[in-house]
Amino acid sequence: MLRTNLSTRPFYNDRGVRVAIGAVALVALGLTIFNAAEVWRLQSQNRELGQVVRESDSQVRGLREKAREIRQSLNRDELAAIELKAREANQLIDRRAFSWTELLNQFQATLPPDVRIAGVQPQIDADGRMLVAVTVVSRTLEDLDAFIEALEATGSFTGVLSRHDTADEDGTLHSAIQGYYHLAAAKPAPAAIPAPPASEPAKEAR
Repeated sequence: MLRTNLSTRPFYNDRGVRVAIGAVALVALGLTIFNAAEVWRLQSQNRELGQVVRESDSQVRGLREKAREIRQSLNRDELAAIELKAREANQLIDRRAFSWTELLNQFQATLPPDVRIAGVQPQIDADGRMLVAVTVVSRTLEDLDAFIEALEATGSFTGVLSRHDTADEDGTLHSAIQGYYHLAAAKPAPAAIPAPPASEPAKEAR
């Protein structure tokens, strides 16, 4: 039996083709609408950000102009005088807070047996730091070094050094040392150990 299709227009499934084309068209339409919405949203955000940038630039220019006007209006001599008065006020506060008792307790707790203090002079330097000058009399240079190391070990003194040393004929060493004294870092000196009570005399036998 002959089954060859000799018609000039073969049969096609037109319905299936139309459904597929319609589905593709709907997907393309949906993507087009989505892309258009995203483009519009991004353009809107870009306009808003541009407005924020312009407002920020305007504020920066205004602040710079105000800062320039303030700098021009400042009197450098008056500013220097205010800084000097503030420094003097801080020095007065530091002097009122200074405790001779605490300082002497620090010396007593760190003084080696062969070292004695002949004079103490605290002062405030140009940076507002407490600088203590101490005149020390010691037997040897090793005793002086031990005293300096003990002072720095307390944490209350930094930068302690000997500015001048003079030896007497008997070998006694007179030294002028100085160091920065930190009130906030000062540690309480250890309490003196009381001497043991003297033993009571034995009672006489009756």
